[in-house]
Amino acid sequence: MVKKIYFIENSIQFNSLDLNTAKIAGSEKTLINISNELAKNNQFKIKIFNNTPVENKINNVEWCYLKNFLNHPTPDAIVAMSDVNLLPKTNCKKKFIWSHSVQTIEKFFRKNQFYSFFIHKPVVILEGDYHYKTRSFFTSFYGKKILKLAADYEFIDTKINKDFLPNKNAIFTTRSDRNLNLLIEAWKEIKKKTKDSNLYINPPFNISENDKKLSIKIREKSDKKKLIEDLLNSRVMLNPGHRGEVFCLAAEEAKELCLPIVTMGYGSLYERVEHGKTGFIAKNFNEFIYYSIEILNDKKTYFELKNNLINLRGKRTYKNVAMDFVKILDLND
Repeated sequence: MVKKIYFIENSIQFNSLDLNTAKIAGSEKTLINISNELAKNNQFKIKIFNNTPVENKINNVEWCYLKNFLNHPTPDAIVAMSDVNLLPKTNCKKKFIWSHSVQTIEKFFRKNQFYSFFIHKPVVILEGDYHYKTRSFFTSFYGKKILKLAADYEFIDTKINKDFLPNKNAIFTTRSDRNLNLLIEAWKEIKKKTKDSNLYINPPFNISENDKKLSIKIREKSDKKKLIEDLLNSRVMLNPGHRGEVFCLAAEEAKELCLPIVTMGYGSLYERVEHGKTGFIAKNFNEFIYYSIEILNDKKTYFELKNNLINLRGKRTYKNVAMDFVKILDLND
């Protein structure tokens, strides 16, 4: 019997045709990837209710207007993305809230989620160990499950030249409010010991004249193809991490392109790096500087980490994510 799985999302206007653009962020990418993967299985009928520009069926997934939800048959499972208030009044017994951020009790009440949470009794889907630990018992009273994500297939399938040594380019592809200022302070010291190095960061960010002297540059944020090109032409990803980072898709994308990462492990970043194998987890600010310099200056260190990453790539794809997701939904009854 075909099972109906509905997703409800209420952010920007998008559908799966936007997957390779810079228009969408991590949570939108996740929704597109999981729905496309589930729709490959004839056992499931997948519908997404959001602010899609036009109602359409793409890759066997039905993209529907959010306001029309009640005009559709009752699903076997319904998943609200980020906001429990999106869950409608329905006879559906299996309800879930997929969280993409740290949800404190204060934030839970400030966003008026308590009443809907109590009425719908959803199981909370979280994206990693750090995310699980930071979700309180009170805001996950009806259960919480971990669903670890993956990078898009384009990152996994891109060919890697194991002998290619990029220029001394460091890259940071996360939002600027995720400790970019801390990274720039570290870069002031890193730059002194790494001749001809550059630090590429995402827009928007106001670069000062002093930043320009430190070879800090704004990368062009266009589409996925350009992002992959920039990552391939970098020697290291520098990302201190941030307590608001519950998975860090940017780091997962870098890993699949065999780019070593230096982090301080804040938030979930410690989950994305195996210390000494795929990058380094610094215990403090000075270690962060030291490890960054080591990868930029020492070809042997760079290639050791890169070869380790080559051997590990492709271990988790959205096929694995979809399988784990179906187990969480538990639609066998």
